[in-house]
Amino acid sequence: MCAERNSDTSTGKTIIALAVMCLIWGYNWVVMKEGLRFCDPFVFAAIRVFPATIILFGILLWRRKDWRPRQVGWTVLLGILSTTIGYGFPLWALAGGTAGKTAILLYTMPFWTIILAWPILGERIRGIEWLAVVLAFAGLAMIMADNTAGANLWASILAVISGISWAGSAIVTRIMRRSPDFDVLSVTTWQMVYGVGPLVLIGILVPSAPVQWTPVFIAALLYNIFLVSVVALLLWFYVLERLEAGMATMGMLVTPVLALISARIQLGEVTSSLESLGIILILSGIGLLGSIAFLRNRRA
Repeated sequence: MCAERNSDTSTGKTIIALAVMCLIWGYNWVVMKEGLRFCDPFVFAAIRVFPATIILFGILLWRRKDWRPRQVGWTVLLGILSTTIGYGFPLWALAGGTAGKTAILLYTMPFWTIILAWPILGERIRGIEWLAVVLAFAGLAMIMADNTAGANLWASILAVISGISWAGSAIVTRIMRRSPDFDVLSVTTWQMVYGVGPLVLIGILVPSAPVQWTPVFIAALLYNIFLVSVVALLLWFYVLERLEAGMATMGMLVTPVLALISARIQLGEVTSSLESLGIILILSGIGLLGSIAFLRNRRA
């Protein structure tokens, strides 16, 4: 009885951790949109990632883990996909697009993952997964058709590229996990070290307006450095260690929904009928993939 009670308590804490993580990430789309009024996207990306990288490196040393880089080639590639593109492009997309739609397009990542996993990992798309893919791409086509020109189309393309890059980083991570010396915290820290360099270079070399250090921007920056890049990331590690992968993935998919809701409330963002239908189709596909992952983990 005592063991069952402890197990229930542990599961409850894990679900709370997952919920807090989703809230932090979901609301951050509004926070970033507000912050971009005072800073160039790549400058914002660089100055949010650089301090977070130092903090994570400190945590790595504090936990007395082996701090030396391993699988350097793969980790550099992961840094470019996950940090350089993964942090820079969503902010670039946000600068010209809406927060809610950008979040939805980024979260097409699961579909790009199963598509990339077919030729790279030999994992074929099976059964009902095809329906999820069809729903996602039908929704994506509707959103793109509604943004046929100008900044909105470019922002949508950047958001989709971000989703593809995120999927690529997931594939690279799965390849790296085959190594017996793989460590999540070490790899995450070092990929940020490698990925932040190009962000800093772009921020320095590409002409942009000076940063306006307003209270809103400072608050947005602190939110991203501490809550998003450190607290939420550590919560994600905590969740992955204690919760089934399928349930963790399903919980994480709440994030774009929270982004849509918060953007509607705080920023007054309204989508067209065609965009709304596209978003519903994409969310339906994401939910279907999450359910499939959950059921597979339950059977295993």
